Amino acid sequence: MSRFLIIPQLKELDKSLLLAEKYGLGFEYNDFFIPDIMDDKRLSDELISRYKGHELPDYCTMHGAFFDVLVFSEDRLIREVSERRIRESLELGRKIGAKAVVFHTNHTPLLTSDFYVKGWLKRNEAFWQRILPEYPDMDIYMENMFDNSPDMLYDLAERLTDMPNFGICLDYAHASIYSSNISYWVRKLSPYIKHLHINDNDLKNDLHLAIGDGRIDWQEFKRSYEGYLYKAKTALIETSSLENQERSAEYLLKLGIKL
Repeated sequence: MSRFLIIPQLKELDKSLLLAEKYGLGFEYNDFFIPDIMDDKRLSDELISRYKGHELPDYCTMHGAFFDVLVFSEDRLIREVSERRIRESLELGRKIGAKAVVFHTNHTPLLTSDFYVKGWLKRNEAFWQRILPEYPDMDIYMENMFDNSPDMLYDLAERLTDMPNFGICLDYAHASIYSSNISYWVRKLSPYIKHLHINDNDLKNDLHLAIGDGRIDWQEFKRSYEGYLYKAKTALIETSSLENQERSAEYLLKLGIKL
């Protein structure tokens, strides 16, 4: 069974903590992937200090930088900046006590040439083979973003099987938008899925609605969860408002999924 998480709201942290305590939830911090915050050490340290001034849940993760992060770029300078942002994310994760940090695949599905696909895979494999051993205390998850197939992510995970702290974050909502066969995603990636992102949408746009407020088939999700996805360490209810987080938690409970 997965440990479920919510995104804490720093301006209403007391309420986030009460909600986490009520349902036994952890946190996934979403404050530290914004470039202006990453570039302002005083501000990022202040945010971390404000969080750590409270008794936080015992298991938390963090979303890492993803804006224009392209470790597979043909441009050496872009690769260097992307590595800098990833390392900054991992160091911020350590400071706040995150057990895992999530990054995006960030490839463009409209580019389907062998040159592009093989380049993405080769450069990602080399990059993470180098980075992962430097952070043995932290899991690092790769999340599907615009991916219209699980195949590239699967191939990367296959090449990183010797890295115990690597895993896939299946964003169920993203996969539901960009593919009509969500069950294929679940079956294909299940050996490597360690983390989930779940929220609802209209099957066209990434709306981050409360679970049950959109068109995703949550009965199908339940079947997938009970058959495959329950092995994931964690699952983030990825909607921001406290009201939507609580409604999502109640919906999952009524669905028969234990939090």
